[in-house]
Amino acid sequence: MLERSLFEERKSRSTRYVDPPETELGIPENLIRKTDLKNFPGLSEPEVVRHFTNLSALNYGIDNNFYPLGSCSMKYNPKINEALAELDEFVDIHPYMDEEYAQGALQIMYELERLLSEITGMYEFTLHPSAGAHGELTGLFIAKAYFDDRKERRNLVIVPDSAHGTNPASAAMAGFNVVEVKSDKRGLISPSAIQPYLNEDLALIMLTNPNTLGLFEEDIEEIARLTHNAGGLLYYDGANLNGIIGITRPGDMGFDIVHLNLHKTFSTPHGGGGPGSGSVGVKEYLAPFLPIPRVIHGDNCYTLDYNLPKSIGKIKCFYGNFTVLVKAYCYIRLLGRENLRSIAEMATLNANYLQERLSEILDIPYKRLCKHEFVASLKFLKNRGIRALDIAKALIDKGFHPPTVYFPLIVEEAIMIEPTETESLDTLDRFVEALKEILDTAESDPSLVKESPRSHRVKRVDEAKASRMLRVRW
Repeated sequence: MLERSLFEERKSRSTRYVDPPETELGIPENLIRKTDLKNFPGLSEPEVVRHFTNLSALNYGIDNNFYPLGSCSMKYNPKINEALAELDEFVDIHPYMDEEYAQGALQIMYELERLLSEITGMYEFTLHPSAGAHGELTGLFIAKAYFDDRKERRNLVIVPDSAHGTNPASAAMAGFNVVEVKSDKRGLISPSAIQPYLNEDLALIMLTNPNTLGLFEEDIEEIARLTHNAGGLLYYDGANLNGIIGITRPGDMGFDIVHLNLHKTFSTPHGGGGPGSGSVGVKEYLAPFLPIPRVIHGDNCYTLDYNLPKSIGKIKCFYGNFTVLVKAYCYIRLLGRENLRSIAEMATLNANYLQERLSEILDIPYKRLCKHEFVASLKFLKNRGIRALDIAKALIDKGFHPPTVYFPLIVEEAIMIEPTETESLDTLDRFVEALKEILDTAESDPSLVKESPRSHRVKRVDEAKASRMLRVRW
């Protein structure tokens, strides 16, 4: 074969070449071919291109259709931000480059911190954390350093029963004890729920606002007052910032620490394993504890400052996922103040439109004005042997990605729907009609729904086995 002859020629020219053992190839022994490949088919370029194009079409993405994954903002993002982040000047820059030759990159990071501070009402930001949960952990380390500096031994973190699962996990990893408080009949956290924990042990209360039901926490100012009077801090899980961006700010509500998913709200495709950015903002009294290095501006240049004696230190190599930061910076600058506000306005309009239309066929336990998402319940189908998972799988046959199911846990057979601000009225109406058709089928022939998806190469998978027996490489 031509490839082998070229290989042998290259090998003969090198006095240092040594055949690697087969075990070093990273391929299981039983998969290594023992004989030469014979009768290899000759393929034309169009055949090869069509093969790989067809393979790529098996994946579902936001460029294909609607992606109503609740609490995850799987929205369409402008391609121009991807193109700008792929410029050679950004892609080829090296983190060890001298500061004087990286002024443009440092300026982008510095200005992005200022923009995020203004958007959230915070004093300073760090761009280092590489994901939302990483941002949570960073914020909790900052809180711990703050209390240690004050010689206060506070170890209690309060989370709602509707919180993202990363909240209690991050708090536990940071060394805090976690207490869960129940939502009231409104689906909100009431001041009376936190009252028993307002003592010298209280460190933080972690809240998402709007919460995971898509509802605004109406008592947030009173909760903030009670928390601060008890000596605690208020932490903002910024996963749902797109429901209020440009309209109100976490800092104005009384939050002391904020993390934002730049890879969600600010123009980076969400999911797929990253890269992400869980940037963290703090009020002025917490700024000394931010991770190092900090980007500072002075004498007409930008530099990196490592001289922060109270800093929690490094939480990531270098300065964060830089190209994600570039996309976020471009997104904010391109939209401007008024259009950032329109994100929340359109997301809220779309969510309330869907909620109203679907309330005719679905049970919505907390039906009131929502923000960017809402949660319905499919428990009324259990008597037919149909679960929320079955309805979600049936949507695949209709060309839609399934919404989030079984979260938050406080809603039985939950289906969580977030239309985002980028979907049209026509798309939302098609989604409603698809759900109506599925529910009609569930009434007339439940087995068809339970066997969904029926039109795709991959049918039902054992999700429990997939999560417990990971095969992340071939």
